[in-house]
Amino acid sequence: MKRSEIKRRPLSRTVIDALEPEDKEYRENYGGAERLHIVVSPSGRKRWELRYKKSDGKWGWHGLGSYRDVNIEQAREKAQQSLRLLASGTDPVLHRAQKKSELSEAIKNSFESIAEAWYAKKSADGRAEKMLKSMKYALDNDMLPALGKLPISSITRKHCAELQNSIELRQAHNTAKKVRSWLNQIFGYAIANGKCENNPASNLLDIASVQPPEKQYPHLLEHQLPDFLKALEASPSRILVKSAAWLTIYTASRPGMVRKAEWAEFDINKKIWSIPDSKMKMGREHLVPLSSQVISILNHLKNITGKSKYLFPSEGSKSLVMSDNTVNKCFAGAGYKDRMTGHGSRHTATTLLSEHGWPENWVEMQLAHKKPGLREVYDKATHLKNREIMMQWYCDYLDALKEGLTPNQRSDFKRRAARSKNK
Repeated sequence: MKRSEIKRRPLSRTVIDALEPEDKEYRENYGGAERLHIVVSPSGRKRWELRYKKSDGKWGWHGLGSYRDVNIEQAREKAQQSLRLLASGTDPVLHRAQKKSELSEAIKNSFESIAEAWYAKKSADGRAEKMLKSMKYALDNDMLPALGKLPISSITRKHCAELQNSIELRQAHNTAKKVRSWLNQIFGYAIANGKCENNPASNLLDIASVQPPEKQYPHLLEHQLPDFLKALEASPSRILVKSAAWLTIYTASRPGMVRKAEWAEFDINKKIWSIPDSKMKMGREHLVPLSSQVISILNHLKNITGKSKYLFPSEGSKSLVMSDNTVNKCFAGAGYKDRMTGHGSRHTATTLLSEHGWPENWVEMQLAHKKPGLREVYDKATHLKNREIMMQWYCDYLDALKEGLTPNQRSDFKRRAARSKNK
């Protein structure tokens, strides 16, 4: 329909839909008190504009949105809102620009924007991959849905308390503890950058629910080990799976460290496994001494996966390495489901080594536990040579348990432990 064919105003939806484009953009008065116009571009696109008189007496145009997104009723309402602004002495174009600027500033100072900057800094600081993944999960699933769109300076203690309570209601007390810590860090980061003045998460611990006693990973004590070790040796699991299980036990390492181990990290001649800080929960390199049992497993594995980057590459396409539950499945296949786990083997090692008098700081360093308080800052000892002796004793003792300790062997192991820890 050509605009010369328009017969009445206000324009109907049918007429506006039928308006044809011309070589040049044109405006048609919608008709009515609002001075509302429909603009038709040469491409056929249509939009709404309001003609209004500016404070300097000149006429101007104020866009009200595309015809596709704004219907006639909405366009008239927008026009009336703009006319009310004019009546109060406010230019609608300048008003919209100011609102847009305020919105942009609000987005820059939103909790989401600050939290993402905080997370980016943590990533750049070289935090462990597992820790970063945990932070990102908590951000995406708890913190941002609750606080993300709010200006960080407007977040109250009530907002933070409600977030903590929502996490505790699903019995995720460990997550609530982490979120509490990370909220404090995010607000601290915001304060340091001049984005807000107060930390509304500072006293959340005072109202936190009491966390139920932490359930320990299933693990075995010394008298239960002989049958378990025999069952593991006879289990039907594949050689790669059993190798991962034995390495987890012999080194007292986290199963994830074993699964993601790379050949480049091992120096068999020096009998050292160097795990880079990027993989470590504590964020610093960890050295693991290799017993003769571990070296034997590595030499055998070299013939199987030596051409791969990883000791235990995945056979599927979803992951680079074997799945995180592989070691537990191996133990279950040996008849120890819910009685022994990969992480539980660290409990077993700690208990057995402690009961035989090995120094606590050697054991804690072997397990890559963070040193308490200022010791983490000042004590850089790795006790590597001592741990090499301790872990060779431990692996020999496990093998002796598996084969059946004689009274003479038991006495010999006690003497070896006593001599080594007193050196």
